[in-house]
Amino acid sequence: MAERTGGEREPEEETLDHPLPEKVRRRVVALTGDALGGLTVAELPVPLRQYARFTPQRRVRFAGNAMAASLESDTVFRQRVAERLRKGLPELAEAVEGGTLPAAADPVDVAAVAYVLRPQGWVKLVAAAGEEAQRVQAERAGEEAEREVARLREELARAKAATRADTERLRAELDAARKEVDVLHRKLRSAQSDVKRGEAAVRKVRAELEAVRAEAAVEKANAENEARRLRTRLAEVESALEANRRAVREGRSAEDMRLRLLLDTVLDAAQGLRRELALPPVTMRPAETVDAVEPGRMTPRDIARRALSEEDPALLDQLLALPQAHLVVDGYNVTKTGYPSLPLEKQRLRLLGGLAGLAAQTGAEVTCVFDGADLVAPVLLAPPRGVRVLFSKPGQTADELIRRLVRAEPPGRPVVVVSADREVADGVAAAGARPVASVLLLRRLGRT
Repeated sequence: MAERTGGEREPEEETLDHPLPEKVRRRVVALTGDALGGLTVAELPVPLRQYARFTPQRRVRFAGNAMAASLESDTVFRQRVAERLRKGLPELAEAVEGGTLPAAADPVDVAAVAYVLRPQGWVKLVAAAGEEAQRVQAERAGEEAEREVARLREELARAKAATRADTERLRAELDAARKEVDVLHRKLRSAQSDVKRGEAAVRKVRAELEAVRAEAAVEKANAENEARRLRTRLAEVESALEANRRAVREGRSAEDMRLRLLLDTVLDAAQGLRRELALPPVTMRPAETVDAVEPGRMTPRDIARRALSEEDPALLDQLLALPQAHLVVDGYNVTKTGYPSLPLEKQRLRLLGGLAGLAAQTGAEVTCVFDGADLVAPVLLAPPRGVRVLFSKPGQTADELIRRLVRAEPPGRPVVVVSADREVADGVAAAGARPVASVLLLRRLGRT
């Protein structure tokens, strides 16, 4: 007991004779972390000043031990935290200090507040909270043990039921196996009888086989003689065939090129014919033989309409999907229909850009023909990939060049001519091509 001036004695401060329960300690640290936000740095103990700017959660995480030690050793700091608790939890703090605890209050919260405020009998409150926590933990452990026992009993019952089912199943399988063994024994006896009969048949067959071998030896000698004669004849035929092939390769002309392109068209639908004819791939197109001015250097018959409208862009896709299709475009006829206000150079560039995308999508051969009669100088134009660009010669119109391109194709190859000129459409249709309106191509290019 410490003595006061005047002869009075201060009451001896209560202390815990055992460690603070863990749940109470965590709650005390959490309440202290919240209270630190309301204190200045000067009001904090030196070990806690580095955590002053932390959030309450980070203070609990990183400074929990330091806050618990400061509460225990620094009475002034504990009193400041107590003042913050009285403001933050006024009802609970008042009840703890007054000794009238609410029935619904959490014992852990009561013990934590009592540990900070240190009212009369706070040690008993902390001890009661620890006992309550142990009691709750014991009750939970007992409940978990009961649930585990119930689960194990259920598993045992299921195991017994499964064992009975497996036993019955194995008995049924054993009975079935016994019956199957009896059947196999009967089959074995029957098979042994069949083996004896088979051995007798084998002896008879061996005798017949000897006779057949003698006859086969005679036939083999005759066949070898015939094979030698046929091999000699085959060598002669192969030599003649190779000579003919060499002559065909050396004497191949423009008409041979037209025939090869027509065969390539048929081969797209029937690969077996390609293997039999063994023709080399096409390296030249008929349109490349037509005399015209190239930039920078100076229809088929209606085979597959499928009920599509003449104004439906899908009709053009259907025509270009035919094997080895060739699309011939009357350039200025299309551009002056679609965008006549642009200069001729921009008209050409815009059309060729759209045709390049169409060629990449369909894989068709694309040739665009422009009228070159009015050109005063060669056009410096780099044709886009997949599009052949031709200009008509002086004194020749683009319409005449288109008709020459169509006539250069072999009969049967799908050729599609895009032009709004009725004279051009009628002329190419008579030559076996498929005319298509310029508006249809413009709609198709506008859709991509």
